[in-house]
Amino acid sequence: MKIKNFIVLILSHIILSCAVIRPGEVGIKQRLGKFTGGVVKEGAVLYNPITSRVVKESTQTQNVKLILSLPSKEGLSVKSEISILYRLEEDMVASILENLGKNYESIVTSVFRSAASDVCAQFFAKDMHSGMRSKIENEILDKMKTNLEKQADGIELIAVLMKSIQLPRGLANSIERKLQAEQDAMRMEFVLSQEKQEAERKIISAQGERDAQIIISEGLTEGIIKIKAIEAFKQLSKSNNAKVILTDGKTPLMVTSETD
Repeated sequence: MKIKNFIVLILSHIILSCAVIRPGEVGIKQRLGKFTGGVVKEGAVLYNPITSRVVKESTQTQNVKLILSLPSKEGLSVKSEISILYRLEEDMVASILENLGKNYESIVTSVFRSAASDVCAQFFAKDMHSGMRSKIENEILDKMKTNLEKQADGIELIAVLMKSIQLPRGLANSIERKLQAEQDAMRMEFVLSQEKQEAERKIISAQGERDAQIIISEGLTEGIIKIKAIEAFKQLSKSNNAKVILTDGKTPLMVTSETD
């Protein structure tokens, strides 16, 4: 009776054994060491736990982080934190596992190390810390794709990101001094531009005053001066104060007035 119950328990366990494939992953049956059937992208997979198992792999974007010392064209070593973004193509998971095994991520990092060394050796260290960085990242990515295709299909490389670039101390100080000198030169250029504009403004103002004086002096004829003197005398005569006017008979030389 006990043996019968034990057999029933084993059979029920076999019948009820299943694996649940969640969104963002795929499952593949592996029977006696060989992958059988297609890739299950989502849902439940029934299998015989004695002879089979279900291998699950994520198809979401993976982020592999590395800290490496990269060679430069002038032979320096540049330390950088690297992120490699990749994902597995759903229909190619079985092929990846057969060709590369479960440790396929180490293949990705090995391919990166080789590609990064080849590409970075073509650029100067300062390029990795400037606007050339995106060009270096793209060239590394392209070389990785070429090298990885030779080993296995199904791994989609998305991006290579170089972060936290640390240049050699001497080079970093040199670049910092150069940037400081450029900023000082730009600041001095701005100051000189301001001074030049101010000088031009003063010249224009002085020219305007000079031209005004010339116009006034050219317009002040002897007749006009006499007329202006007469008008001044008329205005002065209207005052109730006592006046003493000294004149040569032509133009006034001095006018004084006394209050009553």
